[in-house]
Amino acid sequence: MPELTDAYYGKVKKAVYKDGALNLKTKRFLSLAIAVQSGCKDCMISQTEKALSLGATVEEIFEVCSVAVSMGGTLAWSQALVVAQYLAEKDLIS
Repeated sequence: MPELTDAYYGKVKKAVYKDGALNLKTKRFLSLAIAVQSGCKDCMISQTEKALSLGATVEEIFEVCSVAVSMGGTLAWSQALVVAQYLAEKDLIS
């Protein structure tokens, strides 16, 4: 099963996560907002790392989280704190 899962997700990621009508950084921002909404901690951290590697600023990351919170209310707010904690652990915020 792991081989099938890896093959499927590898193809999906290769097809989705590339520049197109939306650039790759924007797609990572969308993925981060969805991760905050869904409460997937590993997804939030992964998408934050990937966005930062594409040149995203802390301010942009927080703005993405703000959009997610505006749509998801207090549940999304509590999840966005995971992103803030991760950024603090990486000494990107104090």
